[in-house]
Amino acid sequence: QVQLVESGGGLVQAGGSLRLSCAASGRTFSTSIMGWFRQAPGKEREFVAAINWSGGSTHYTDSVKGRFTISRDNAKNTVYLQMDSLKPEDTAVYYCAIRRNVGFRTELYEYDYWGQGTQVTVSS
Repeated sequence: QVQLVESGGGLVQAGGSLRLSCAASGRTFSTSIMGWFRQAPGKEREFVAAINWSGGSTHYTDSVKGRFTISRDNAKNTVYLQMDSLKPEDTAVYYCAIRRNVGFRTELYEYDYWGQGTQVTVSS
């Protein structure tokens, strides 16, 4: 079993920054893809970013390109999401997830384990 715990969410003004962390424990997979998703009120959960095991390859949804950066520290079993130039439309609960299989995917069902989420609120 794998447990994922997100942290780092909070309230920030538009234009500000936050750094989210996701610590994985249990039977983690060194070859896994780790990803971030978000769900705004009244909307479906959507893909934000993902990173491969080595950290050498990343994938972002268009709306966050150039503003968000995903990274990982395998020694700590932790993935990060640095969020800069935040906008009110970034307000959502952010979830991290693990995909055991190789290859980037953006669909929720392609990911095997999920955290409980952390709230990010961006005020205008």
